[in-house]
Amino acid sequence: MEIPEQIQKELDELGGFEALAGRIPSETELEEKSRVYHALSDPLRLTILYLLRDQPLCVCVINRFMRLAGSKLSYHLNILKESGLIEGEYHGNWIIYSITDLGRKALK
Repeated sequence: MEIPEQIQKELDELGGFEALAGRIPSETELEEKSRVYHALSDPLRLTILYLLRDQPLCVCVINRFMRLAGSKLSYHLNILKESGLIEGEYHGNWIIYSITDLGRKALK
């Protein structure tokens, strides 16, 4: 396969195919980024992140804004938790959700 001259020149200056391949993050890092981007791709989940930006909240307060069925809200909260954007901590019968540093960084 022939490569356009300008592209080949720039590729050579970079260090060739091997150097280009070395710039790709590890598979683990790519999977982590994919989970975060997936979590951020839904407006409902972004809304939850913005709700948690200023203070930790229980599900009842989050749902007051979201107005979702409990199972649907739980689904979105789990995606945010699995991606590392939020965390939940038990306080008696309540789970209090808060945004993580990664979640704050994602909102910037």
